[in-house]
Amino acid sequence: MTFCLGINLASGLIGIADTRVVTGTERITSRKLWTSPDPQQPFFLMSSGLRSVRDKVVTYFEESLATQPEPIDRVFKAVNLYAQQVRRVADEDRAALVASGFRFDSQTLIGGQLSADPVHRLFLVYPEGNWVEVGQGTPYQIIGETGYGKPILDRTLKFEDSMRFAFKVGCLAFDSTRISAADVDFPIDVVLYVKNSGKLVEHRYAREDLEQLSRWWQERLRSSIDALPAEWIEQAFSKLGAPVSPSK
Repeated sequence: MTFCLGINLASGLIGIADTRVVTGTERITSRKLWTSPDPQQPFFLMSSGLRSVRDKVVTYFEESLATQPEPIDRVFKAVNLYAQQVRRVADEDRAALVASGFRFDSQTLIGGQLSADPVHRLFLVYPEGNWVEVGQGTPYQIIGETGYGKPILDRTLKFEDSMRFAFKVGCLAFDSTRISAADVDFPIDVVLYVKNSGKLVEHRYAREDLEQLSRWWQERLRSSIDALPAEWIEQAFSKLGAPVSPSK
């Protein structure tokens, strides 16, 4: 499985991708974040699904980018070009994968701001090659293992939040997923884009870099639960017929 999180804010874009890849009985570390090699084209993609599909699609995409007669000037055009490669690989490999018991699985987040884009954009590309834009209403999208990190994002994240706040939330969403999903793990690759900056910033965090954050969050969760008002609990526990300490 995979954890890739894209966040679209008024102030910019954030991408967080784990690197755990499970192949049969082996667990390896492999990069799931791709950034444009052209500094004049600041956009990135993160993908989940079968690794073989991802690698082939990205290889075709890189070749297509390099052979375009004109530079791509809008992110949605890069998304369309990428989607063409998804369909191409599906035509080539889907039947063989299905015959071998595999599902053609590929989801991709693509974000950035190119020369003709008035604002930065974030898109989700489905295995069929169609896509949707990640907008203000729900300013994030997870691909891969979605269930464990979603609650904290839904409760806290807003389009108007600062990038620093959103990054904290994103890292906590990853930590919640890592704790509960054995096939999601460190290191994580991070990409940051500040609106209208024309520049992507990348960083990789190892487990030891965020251990203190994980411990702090776990301790605060337990202490917050312990500090919850307890009067409502007595409606149920009073039926036991014996007093129960609120701390028990």
